Amino acid sequence: MNRKKLYEVICVLTVIAIFASSLIIGESYFYGSNDFIGISENDEVIAEAQDALSKRGSYGSEVRQIQTKLKNWGYYNGDIDGIYGSRTESAVKSFQRKNGLTVDGIAGPATLAAMGISSGSSGSTSVSASSANVELLARIIYGEARGEPYAGQVAIAAVVLNRVEDSRFPKTISGVIYQSGAFDAVSDGQINYTPNSTAYQAARDALNGWDPTYGSIYYYNPVTATNRWIKTLPITVTIGKHVFSVGK
Repeated sequence: MNRKKLYEVICVLTVIAIFASSLIIGESYFYGSNDFIGISENDEVIAEAQDALSKRGSYGSEVRQIQTKLKNWGYYNGDIDGIYGSRTESAVKSFQRKNGLTVDGIAGPATLAAMGISSGSSGSTSVSASSANVELLARIIYGEARGEPYAGQVAIAAVVLNRVEDSRFPKTISGVIYQSGAFDAVSDGQINYTPNSTAYQAARDALNGWDPTYGSIYYYNPVTATNRWIKTLPITVTIGKHVFSVGK
């Protein structure tokens, strides 16, 4: 092969090499490959797991849970698609604002707990002694019955759990607690107070099956209650300042 031919072959091979390199770099950029910048996909997954929260750009089953709950409560009117976009972020902010949480549009541990969602969970929250359920019950106990006898504090959580099992009420702890007008502590913001150790223990006792109300789904303070209908219900038991009823 003469020098001219050899030179032409080298030029063609060089052009091919440059073209192939540009394709690889372009593909990495287009598909968002982290290998090009020295970050592996596994590193990204680990980092996301450590964050343990959902925010704009997230997707998956936890986001679907968030969307479902917010839609049921009237905060979200988009599709349940598992994609954390601008409408989901806006709905989360509305929920946070209404419930005295930090309004950042990020479903972090506090916001997820308020929704009754275990952080990083893959399915719907059931009536179990999960940290999210204990947290929610402790908050409603502390907001509604701090200062009441211990049995009276357990009784508040028992009413919530009894409602979950009753077809007339939402089927989750968070759904029952955040049902519009159901609890004064939610309406006046006292659910956002930090519970004490007694409230947490009362929540656990109720989740473990203690029901001092004998299946009641209603309660009220006869001194302060203004609802005439609730005062017509038969009384099942009185604990502290609260009267409990299984209803009619």
